Amino acid sequence: MDRNGYILDLGLIDYKEAWDLQHRLWSKRVEGELPDLVLFLEHPHVVTLGRRGNRSHLIVSKEILETMGIPIFHVERGGDITYHGPGQMVVYPILGLRDYGYRLIRYVDQLEEVILQVLKDFGIEGRRDPSNRGVWVGDEKIASIGVAIKRWVSFHGFSLNYETDLKYFDLIHPCGLVGQKMTSMAKVLGTKVSREELLERTGFHFRQIFRKDWEKKNLREILNSKHEIRNKHEFSKSK
Repeated sequence: MDRNGYILDLGLIDYKEAWDLQHRLWSKRVEGELPDLVLFLEHPHVVTLGRRGNRSHLIVSKEILETMGIPIFHVERGGDITYHGPGQMVVYPILGLRDYGYRLIRYVDQLEEVILQVLKDFGIEGRRDPSNRGVWVGDEKIASIGVAIKRWVSFHGFSLNYETDLKYFDLIHPCGLVGQKMTSMAKVLGTKVSREELLERTGFHFRQIFRKDWEKKNLREILNSKHEIRNKHEFSKSK
């Protein structure tokens, strides 16, 4: 088991660019060119549909979305329809799940645990709902999970509303749940939430649950990584 892992903070990044990047990094992880990765980022306004995504859960027309400058993507993650936008922390782990002994349900449980522990640090009591994955505060949803796993390597992940403009969720039936209201950390607390503090606490709890030697990297370092060559050299020395 490779004990290394890389953490990247990509800031605000276009959804299509991040989606393409995930595919590129997933391929490198599958081929052993990179260790586990976790991407922290935010997206400009965008609506996405997962594998079970149903366009009937889009309340407004595609033309209205185009007028608002909001693209829509149908992607391979699990789940139905969701919205991403500024003020929402998005986390995309690209993990070799065999290293952890995880199957899908256990992996989703662990992602929920990261979110629950982060909320607890901010004085928010979150809860699970086994019939609707993600994290809830009371009867409102604060975090959504939609993952993809191919060749035992994960991509996509979860989103946590911290200072999200919640009116954008009125464009859809979030997660396909008619009448469901979303909430945010700022709404629950009645105060602003520091992205820097949220990033630090999310990184901390991710490290606690997915135990590896996580190291912060920038994207250029990752794409120029010599990880595969180093590992082959170490393997040859051990033979």
